[in-house]
Amino acid sequence: MSGIVKALGALAAAGLLTTQAHAQALTQKNVSEAMAQAIATAALARCQNMGFKVSVVVIDRDGLQVVMLRDDGAGLHTPEGADRKAYTARTYRSPSADFAKRVQAEPAYAPATQYTRVLALAGGLPIKVGDDVIGAVGVSGSPGKDDVCGQAGLDKVADQLK
Repeated sequence: MSGIVKALGALAAAGLLTTQAHAQALTQKNVSEAMAQAIATAALARCQNMGFKVSVVVIDRDGLQVVMLRDDGAGLHTPEGADRKAYTARTYRSPSADFAKRVQAEPAYAPATQYTRVLALAGGLPIKVGDDVIGAVGVSGSPGKDDVCGQAGLDKVADQLK
């Protein structure tokens, strides 16, 4: 009988560990709609203050769009550019500008630019809590200033990313 009790005890312990692992997996941090709105609005405002008409996209940890804002008069290509820059930053867990530099420096890496949503241009920034990338912001339409605008969005929610 003690063998049965030990086996049942082992099964109960395994079940508890599995339940705890599932609970941890279910508590991953992600970008909320409110956070995405705050990031996008601040990024758009920063670009507007510099005289640029842009689009801003915020994606979550799964690469799905949470928010897309397009300024009046922003170029037709800017929503797609912002999405692809955000996706690149999320996928590679670093600014899309870093991806662009890597493609230039390592020719064997260049085929990665053929992925549908990847774009080797500056303007995409990861949204991080510590080292955990929970999403990304992408800005398109302010040549050379997209990262500045995206960073303004991240700065707006910096206290929530601790």
